[in-house]
Amino acid sequence: MIKENVQKIFKEIPEDVLLVAAVKSRSINEIKEAVDAGVKIIGENYLQETEKLFPYIEHIVKWHYIGSIQKKKIKKIVKIFDMIETVDSVDVLREIDERAKGVDKIMPVLIEVNSGREEQKSGVYPEQVERLVNAAAPFKNVLIQGLMTMGPFADDPEKLRPYFKLTKELFDFLKARETKNVQMKYLSMGMSDSYKIAIQEGANIVRIGTLIFGPRHDR
Repeated sequence: MIKENVQKIFKEIPEDVLLVAAVKSRSINEIKEAVDAGVKIIGENYLQETEKLFPYIEHIVKWHYIGSIQKKKIKKIVKIFDMIETVDSVDVLREIDERAKGVDKIMPVLIEVNSGREEQKSGVYPEQVERLVNAAAPFKNVLIQGLMTMGPFADDPEKLRPYFKLTKELFDFLKARETKNVQMKYLSMGMSDSYKIAIQEGANIVRIGTLIFGPRHDR
């Protein structure tokens, strides 16, 4: 079933859109089946889960960190992951830069935009994004490659369209500028229930879990 789900999604999304398989709480067998079906990028929310999974898969795929960041875990995150999608502060940028320098790596990151301005969620408010991007200039081992957003919970995915549209406008504004250590290349928006709308609004990374693996369960 996982193989069929992956193949169906690949048929539905344009070739230039990257599929990130969100694997939170999924078993290694489920993840291997998705990889065998053609998944090239795994998205993980938790470092501890990743450390259990990584020995079985390693770098036959790319690893994107898509969870909230704790500074104390950045050292390990930088070693394992190929991209961090959830940067939301100068302190986090600084720590990533320091840790990446220690392993001679330039770390690609996305700035997480709290497009719904929800106090309980991580990410920077839209009006703060430019300031955070500008703050990356001194960091030689961090490369900002785009933006990511979740959008607020909605019973109708269509209600997320304004938040995706807003994030795309920010992306285009930043892309038009020439800022050191910034390369606006990726716009990560949309999940299982909203990826089609996100793609319509300009996403070129979608993070899909349930449509690949079915309803989430605890291991």
